[in-house]
Amino acid sequence: MSTRDGDGRGVAGGPVTDGRVADERVADERVRRWRLVLGGGEADGTGYGLQGQDGAMDGALTALYGKGDRAGRGRDRSAGLGASAPSVARWLGDIRTYFPSSVVQVMQRDAIDRLGLSALLLEPEMLEAVEADVHLVGTLLSLNKAMPETTKETARAVVRKVVDDLEKRLATRTRATLTGALDRSARINRPRHRDIDWNRTIAANLKNYLPEHRTVVPERLIGYGRASQSVKKDVILCIDQSGSMAASVVYASVFGAVLASMRSISTRLVVFDTAVVDLTDQLDDPVDVLFGTQLGGGTDINRALAYCQSQITRPADTVVVLISDLYEGGIRDEMLKRVAAMKASGVQFVTLLALSDEGAPAYDREHAAALAALDAPAFACTPDLFPEVMAAAIERRPLPIPDPDTPR
Repeated sequence: MSTRDGDGRGVAGGPVTDGRVADERVADERVRRWRLVLGGGEADGTGYGLQGQDGAMDGALTALYGKGDRAGRGRDRSAGLGASAPSVARWLGDIRTYFPSSVVQVMQRDAIDRLGLSALLLEPEMLEAVEADVHLVGTLLSLNKAMPETTKETARAVVRKVVDDLEKRLATRTRATLTGALDRSARINRPRHRDIDWNRTIAANLKNYLPEHRTVVPERLIGYGRASQSVKKDVILCIDQSGSMAASVVYASVFGAVLASMRSISTRLVVFDTAVVDLTDQLDDPVDVLFGTQLGGGTDINRALAYCQSQITRPADTVVVLISDLYEGGIRDEMLKRVAAMKASGVQFVTLLALSDEGAPAYDREHAAALAALDAPAFACTPDLFPEVMAAAIERRPLPIPDPDTPR
């Protein structure tokens, strides 16, 4: 233990202070992190060499992002994975060893986009090595038609794992939220005391306010409906299956299966590109729904809405949810007329530009504005917000649009 003088320095040439050691360690750590960020040979001017696990992490990053500056100013952007399945398998194992799951998923997506590794996902050993997430499912679905039979079972197992995880995360809250909304939407005029909806009862009886008693005389009681097993609402999910909507297709299929499990909601699931496919009879298994889609191709929203319109039998009790980026390849004016007609008949119409965690994608702003003029808001929705959006639509109250800057 060293002796210190009044200003904290070591006395008589003793060891450096603990404070200086700590400062040097902080500086070393800062240089180390910059070296990992910058990548590249010759330590990119940092003078810091990477050893052990740091060197392995740097190698995994360099194989994907190149040897130059990883912030985008690099000199050599070549990557080192090549098209070798064994080297890719080793790389996948490395990144799962050195990085958390959230980072692994980002790196996998980048590898597919930057290095053209989609073809390798058609090999079972590759699928067994990857970290499964929603985006990987979207990639697999886009490759579905090209997938050999030897790979399909492995691909289904990967998709099933992601779908099961999503159902566990989303199902309970969705059912609870929508059950409450359904019960509240079924109003009765002779409720028991515990079933009285006091907010609506007071609003309906404000004309009976007695100022001298500072009270409202409730001549008319409004109550929540008692839960029943009868179908109360019809929900139609109309999903654009163009390539940019991959994550939305995955989430919508899971929500469709959850809604279909509720006896008080009659759920129909329709997917479309230039053709329209009704996948309602497969809703008991969202994996079957997903493999029934065909990501990519054109978009004919008008045709899809025409089919949905033909399936509506109880307009006042129907919610139609269009999930699309609104790039219409069909007849624009007819599409808008159909939306207007459905709303005029009493249908609750909702347009989601995306149903995912990534926010709004590129979308047709002119069509979004035209829908806004019809009082049919178009906005991006996260999976966690979707139950609240559906509850608001069922109760015919304003939708919880998350961002005031999104188009309405």
